[in-house]
Amino acid sequence: MVSCMDYITVPAEISKELYNKIRKYSMSISDIIRRSLGKEARKSEEKKIKKSLNDASRILRKIPAEEIANAIRLSREER
Repeated sequence: MVSCMDYITVPAEISKELYNKIRKYSMSISDIIRRSLGKEARKSEEKKIKKSLNDASRILRKIPAEEIANAIRLSREER
């Protein structure tokens, strides 16, 4: 069960023209805002993850393949 404490209200200003279009097509402003903010948050998360992966890739390229293979082998043997 979700309580009122699990949500916050955020203000948003939109043009009258956009408001009228949304109402004309019986769209829910709250649903649109939630989906849009969720989409933007996911895009930001993905961007951060891609940057981290690129950074890690740059670092890993500096390590010789044999050294990585040995580390994996040792890790398996320790189990």
